[in-house]
Amino acid sequence: MTKTNAMRLLESHGVAFQTREYDVDPEDLSAETVARKIDLPIEQVFKTLLARGDRNGLCFAVIPGNTELDLKALAKGTGDRKIDLVAVKELQPLTGYIRGGCTALAAKKEFPVFVDETAELFDVISISAGQRGLQLLVSPQDYLRVTKGTVGAWGK
Repeated sequence: MTKTNAMRLLESHGVAFQTREYDVDPEDLSAETVARKIDLPIEQVFKTLLARGDRNGLCFAVIPGNTELDLKALAKGTGDRKIDLVAVKELQPLTGYIRGGCTALAAKKEFPVFVDETAELFDVISISAGQRGLQLLVSPQDYLRVTKGTVGAWGK
């Protein structure tokens, strides 16, 4: 297994994590499929989305795999009037990551991170390791510390 920049970043902060590898179907990158393949409940598998606000620019939203991003709540949390998801074609140039492998850890640029409050319900959450087919299991507290994440109700 290749060590990703996300893994290196966690190690540099002294954060313990586990990895889970799975076979990728490029036609199905859904969180539900990832959860099934790594044998975790869907609400424990978090997806990382990139959004752009009209006032404050780009941010990551990290929400449970079984929810949709609440754009109104996120806009309120970021201080924007309006916020939208970034187009998939912009994802790699902005973050260095591709769809299905996006993480707030060690992205090309540091953007504010907004983590859904349900993450704190678990001992570990699963997030992308920065490549398709590889997830990281990390404590929500460590993840929030490393990403300087803001907790709130961002999923619906």
